[in-house]
Amino acid sequence: MTHTEGESNRSAARARWQAGQDHDPSRDLLARDADAFLHQSLSSPCVLTIARAEGIWIEDLAGRRYMDFHGNSVHHIGYRHPRLVAALKAQLDDLTFSPRRFANEVAVELAERLGQMAPGDLGKVLFTTGGSDANEVALKIARAATGRFKTLSFWDAFHGAGFGAASVGGEATFRSHIAGPLLPGAEHVAPFHCYRCPYGHAGPENCGLACANMVDYVLGREGDVAAVIAEPMRAVPVVPPPGFWAAVRAACDRHGALLIFDEIPTGLGKTGRDFAFQHDGVIPDIVTLGKALGGAMLPIAAVVARRDLDICGDFAIGHYTHEKNPLTARAALTTLDILREEGLADRAAELGRRAMDRLQTALAGCAHVGDIRGRGLMFGVEIVTDRESRSPDPARAEAIYYRCLEAGVSFKISAGSVLTLSPPLVIEVADLDRALAIVESAILEG
Repeated sequence: MTHTEGESNRSAARARWQAGQDHDPSRDLLARDADAFLHQSLSSPCVLTIARAEGIWIEDLAGRRYMDFHGNSVHHIGYRHPRLVAALKAQLDDLTFSPRRFANEVAVELAERLGQMAPGDLGKVLFTTGGSDANEVALKIARAATGRFKTLSFWDAFHGAGFGAASVGGEATFRSHIAGPLLPGAEHVAPFHCYRCPYGHAGPENCGLACANMVDYVLGREGDVAAVIAEPMRAVPVVPPPGFWAAVRAACDRHGALLIFDEIPTGLGKTGRDFAFQHDGVIPDIVTLGKALGGAMLPIAAVVARRDLDICGDFAIGHYTHEKNPLTARAALTTLDILREEGLADRAAELGRRAMDRLQTALAGCAHVGDIRGRGLMFGVEIVTDRESRSPDPARAEAIYYRCLEAGVSFKISAGSVLTLSPPLVIEVADLDRALAIVESAILEG
């Protein structure tokens, strides 16, 4: 497919989709949304309306239903889980707010539960209202613990939209528009990406851990880095090469830097383990959680740190109004109960293997499919111009996206041309197979 043909394909797909939106209430709401909200990439203006969300399903104002394979990574237990609805209704009749300096049972129980879940000596907790704030709290702890201010992170990573989080993040969308300096000392290296390696390696088996060696080199060369902050599995998605995190952990220990893992999209069972870093046999000094922690109902995030990093008692590192909110804590505590009692991490591992095997078989001969990768129920299909050059093909990817949307499957496109599929952990096998059939058909259509 030439560039011109690709753009034509993309335009035709978008035109078909927009034609299908000829529904007055939907059109009116989308126009009101565009008029009321500040416009920004990946958000407003919107392309869809939403009237209801339940289980794996989103329904728009026109009554069209979509299996949600995106969900901003919040919907591990699905939308409107009946047990969570009941728990929040009961909490509304009990305690709905707690000032920071008052201890309340549900917030303490949640902090204890997270400390019990986390491996090693990760046992001291602080809650925030969002993942960006959680990452910034982690960075403050690292500065206090090391007496250093520099950080090392990866280009193309996302760690939040605040100034500190955007500084250590590496996505241009969250950095390029900001006039003036970002957080000082925020150093970056190339991310691990065995499938299009900037060092020219042919794949993870030939990687030689060049990316991990670069982390070690920069830590040694700088000499005063407080922390390495990273996604243990990139949510685009990209799985790290074997031994990568063990090498980075050793480098951090050697050079006196803390290791912070941002598990905000990948934690809580999504990859088939409670924490994505458990696949790699390492334990960070601090881990941050969020998104799905609120059960797709309420916003809450958490910082879980080593116990000996509880050194900031003389100054405020979070100080959030809703730091110990019993309602959001109840949402998180109930979500953790559901994840454990329904065995959803194991289920994600099993269904993820099924999905990956099916996609690799169905798309084995497709010339414009590059890599199929992921862990658990976070997996992706890379759309390329051809398998030899492995060049991204955003136009074709967008055309495929709109065909899938028309057929009732919603997902996101990452890194320009990776169809990123992240269904709820409660999805039924029949629905997973139906969604994959839609995606396969749209890809093979070309």
